[in-house]
Amino acid sequence: MILLASSSQDDLFLWEQGVRGLAPIFCSTSLESVRSELIRIKPQILLLDHDLPELDAPNGISGLMKLNPETKVIILTQLLSDEIEWDLFKTGIRGCCRDDIEPDQLKYVVEVVQKGELWIRRALSWYLLNELVTITQEKNKIKKAVSDLLANLTRREYEIATLVGNGESNKQIARMLAITERTVKAHLTEVFRKLDVADRLKLALIVKGSITPRDPTRMGH
Repeated sequence: MILLASSSQDDLFLWEQGVRGLAPIFCSTSLESVRSELIRIKPQILLLDHDLPELDAPNGISGLMKLNPETKVIILTQLLSDEIEWDLFKTGIRGCCRDDIEPDQLKYVVEVVQKGELWIRRALSWYLLNELVTITQEKNKIKKAVSDLLANLTRREYEIATLVGNGESNKQIARMLAITERTVKAHLTEVFRKLDVADRLKLALIVKGSITPRDPTRMGH
């Protein structure tokens, strides 16, 4: 299903021409109606007028997307600055184009988004690349920091921490390593102290998010 949302009947008529035949079409002319239809019909695609009264983009768009995260949102608008358009993409929209787009072109945009791709202007490619680089750098910094922290563990402590990250209980760990549960608990107490964590869940989150094959020469003894 495709939901068209605009207070302009002319825009709705134009967009309907473009998407006719792709899926059943529903139209909304108010923000309240859009909210209701997102919950009721759960459309695959939402063609949303950036200037829909009371929308308050981009916050309003984020709110709509939470009502049905599966809906792919395409914003139709007049010319926006690169910064504003990029902010819209960061909310999770799948495409952005002019609201007076030709019907045939709109059909193509919708088909592209239906396939899981983005419809994004080439001028925004730099923003996309820069965002990916920033995210990667931050992840690498976090991973290195945690890796350095884990390097303070002895070989046995690291082994037990890894097993905790895999969801193993103390009894299972003791059996797998041929040691007593009391020994497992003693090692875990030291692991918690060194990593400054209070429970198994936090330890598991650290381990699952950072463990890579470890160089035995870096392990403590």
